Amino acid sequence: MKTDSARKSRDNERPLVEDIRLLGRILGDVIREQEGVTAFELIEQIRKLSVAFRRDADHDADKTLKKLLKGLSDDQTVSVIRAFTYFSHLANLAEDRHHIRRRAIHERAGNSQEGSIDVALSRLRWAGIGPKTIANTLAHSYLSPVLTAHPTEVQRKSILDAERDIARLLTQRDEIKARAVGVDPKKDMLTPRELAANEAQLRARVLQLWQTRLVRSSKLTVVDEIDNALSYYEPTFLREIPALYAELERELGNQPVHSFLRMGHWIGGDRDGNPNVTAQTMVQAVSRQADVALRFYLTEVHLLGAELSLSGLLVGCSPAMQALADASPDTSEHRQDEPYRRALIGIYARLAATLTALTGGEATRHAVAPQNPYRNAAEFLADLRTIEASLLSRHGATLTQQRLRPLMRAVDVFGFHLATLDLRQSSDKHEEVITELLATARIESHYAGLDENAKRALLLRLLADARPLRVVGASYSAHTQSELAVFETARTLRQRFGAQAIRHYIISHTETVSDLLEVLLLQKEVGLLHGTLDDVACTTDLIVVPLFETIEDLRNAAPIMRDYYALPGIRAMVQRSGAEQDVMLGYSDSNKDGGIFTSNWELYRTEIALVALFDELAPIQLRLFHGRGGTVGRGGGPSYQAILAQPPGTVRGQIRLTEQGEVIASKYANPEIGRRNLETLVAATLEATLLQPTKPAATAYLQAAEALSRASMAAYRALVYDTAGFADYFFGATPIREIAELNIGSRPASRKATQKIEDLRAIPWGFSWGQCRLTLPGWYGFGSAVEDFLNADGPKGHKERLALLQKMARNWPFFKTLLSNMDMVLAKSDLALGSRYAELVGDGKLRKKVFTQIEAEWQRTVQALAQLTGEKQRLAGNAALQRSIRHRFPYIDPLHHLQVELMRRYRAGQSDERVRRGIHISINGIAAGLRNTG
Repeated sequence: MKTDSARKSRDNERPLVEDIRLLGRILGDVIREQEGVTAFELIEQIRKLSVAFRRDADHDADKTLKKLLKGLSDDQTVSVIRAFTYFSHLANLAEDRHHIRRRAIHERAGNSQEGSIDVALSRLRWAGIGPKTIANTLAHSYLSPVLTAHPTEVQRKSILDAERDIARLLTQRDEIKARAVGVDPKKDMLTPRELAANEAQLRARVLQLWQTRLVRSSKLTVVDEIDNALSYYEPTFLREIPALYAELERELGNQPVHSFLRMGHWIGGDRDGNPNVTAQTMVQAVSRQADVALRFYLTEVHLLGAELSLSGLLVGCSPAMQALADASPDTSEHRQDEPYRRALIGIYARLAATLTALTGGEATRHAVAPQNPYRNAAEFLADLRTIEASLLSRHGATLTQQRLRPLMRAVDVFGFHLATLDLRQSSDKHEEVITELLATARIESHYAGLDENAKRALLLRLLADARPLRVVGASYSAHTQSELAVFETARTLRQRFGAQAIRHYIISHTETVSDLLEVLLLQKEVGLLHGTLDDVACTTDLIVVPLFETIEDLRNAAPIMRDYYALPGIRAMVQRSGAEQDVMLGYSDSNKDGGIFTSNWELYRTEIALVALFDELAPIQLRLFHGRGGTVGRGGGPSYQAILAQPPGTVRGQIRLTEQGEVIASKYANPEIGRRNLETLVAATLEATLLQPTKPAATAYLQAAEALSRASMAAYRALVYDTAGFADYFFGATPIREIAELNIGSRPASRKATQKIEDLRAIPWGFSWGQCRLTLPGWYGFGSAVEDFLNADGPKGHKERLALLQKMARNWPFFKTLLSNMDMVLAKSDLALGSRYAELVGDGKLRKKVFTQIEAEWQRTVQALAQLTGEKQRLAGNAALQRSIRHRFPYIDPLHHLQVELMRRYRAGQSDERVRRGIHISINGIAAGLRNTG
């Protein structure tokens, strides 16, 4: 049986192996051609030694490899790093293609995979939940992936574009082969000729990659980040989201589905710690977003006009449709009997005028001059609905399916704004503005020095006062002017692009109720709050969203929100403003604060407390916004499992979650992979809302988790915050300093110019541990916690306590998912490579002390996972990731060895441009190879 299973596995993997070999061969040919035979042979030698060591644990190969790499010149080093980095990128593309290929095979066999809409709806049907109930649930749902920019996104748009083309060519290659099944090549030479042409195009794209600069030569600007994120829309979101809705409606028996899945953005609106984000970048962000949406609509309307060539002489149209055609400025005699074309030419002219009015852009085609811009997306959608209704009334339903209905859905989802732009700033920055406004107005000279109760009382009094705070003719600081300009610009942009353009204002470091009131007062100052708080008609335009980040903040979240809603006027105002309350939970800082287990546990407890509170505040709807990153230490891991692992009753069709760093490219660069990832979000939301049990987890589970959390946090903080010299070890044994210099984000890596762990941003903190392959934020402290828990009652209680943890691992989604994520992180970690980085720490005693602690905890955590899951090998239940690691890790290892060597040279004073470039390219290659590092 095992032999048959192994053979089947090899057969399944064969297409992947063939693609990797093909791309590797083409890359090798390009290197030989561009760099010379000697360079190619050197890379091949390194590849073979690395494979021998990784697959066969050949220590002689490892010794030879290290010696060889150390002796390379700077130019040779950069050349080798480039080769292995590009191989990582190409292997990703082959893997993505294989993932799509395997999914298609499963679907053809009738075996839909978990996380698909098909499986989710099957489970709902099995539970007796009908299409109407599902559609009604979605009508009250709001699901939003939110793209954010952070200093770990190392992909350049030029590289992404070339890789999309390679992915397309790999898909084409599969299609060519599929047509050839059963065909005798001797009789039909078309297929070999097509494959050869396809390979020639692949070769051109790989050559383009080799000759394209991998890393940026200048610092990334916010506008660059905006454009980078927008590059995913035309190929993926604008096309795949309407297709996903169409599939949902088909599966529900053509039951209409409300547009509940929408996109969000932080890029251009997230000011927290980023001085480069201003009111002007908000304008640029929303304008660029509108440009992408409108140009997509223009193209689709043009193509729709070509398709709907229906003659009025052969088929009639509705009176409303005829009126739309008659209103068109198209007077060509050749189209007088073609009402649909005439109407669409008129629609195109209005869209073109809208583009110019909103963004200043010009449409690329002009059958007639742009005129009469649409006032809003609803007007445009109404015209499209007129066309649809006419076609349906004349037996033309088939003509609506391919382009018209997807376009209508796109307009409904994306409007003219494309995605909701969130605004974010730190609470202390708001306090500075309020302090200056009140002092200048002679209302309160020392606002910042007031205690919390005094602040609340003063803010409530001001919110009930119709008068503005600003004094005409007074001079305000640049900071206050800049912050007020953001609020004023938000009002203007909402008026121009629609209320959905900006909906949320996120307050980082929310620690008190006054932090929320300050933002309400700033909204009032610019006209985003209508009326006064004691007014029965008072409403606010922006949802004030607290962000609770540290362990302490999470513990205070529910009490703060309870106190906020207990204030006079708040509950009524929120209810009149849409009855929605978003609360954002930070995974990154809570992890850096307390470690992986405590972070997850405190998030779990906070969610339960918030749901209990908002059950009391009904009908106000709680929507949790999960600030997740790519790494497990920052809340990463499979989104499907993450959503289902939420506490019972916390989803209820409402969820927002961030998509960050490398994960954006990994999930959404390929449209089919993007569709799959969007589908898993929808499937998980449906299952969590309609199938998840509502009763809380067993008391014994909760008590055990609390005990594990206390011990885990103690072990984590003992290393990170209480070990003398730990910060020096971290800055020495990881590429954090080099990451800070890399042109991969517009935001600084640290909040302050210090080397304190407290001041370091959580994102580069996790990214650095991933680069040195210790991935410490994703597991540290759990092994000690399990050990302490099992031994708490001595030998007698050990067996009983182990049985409890094993039961939790089998039956409690929260615990099971957390263990699965740690298992993945440990599979991607490598102590041997981590020790190589540790050699960069100059203080030998410090190096030995810290690394010994890390190694001991790693062993304890591995042992704990084995005890709790019964699996001695990593990824026993994840064959796809096992396969991925087996194929790619031998090619990542040389990048680590070379990165360490170049960091050693760089820190010794060899600041040659080639050395810096080599380090930065290695960071790119390792991030690409590991994938979830952002």
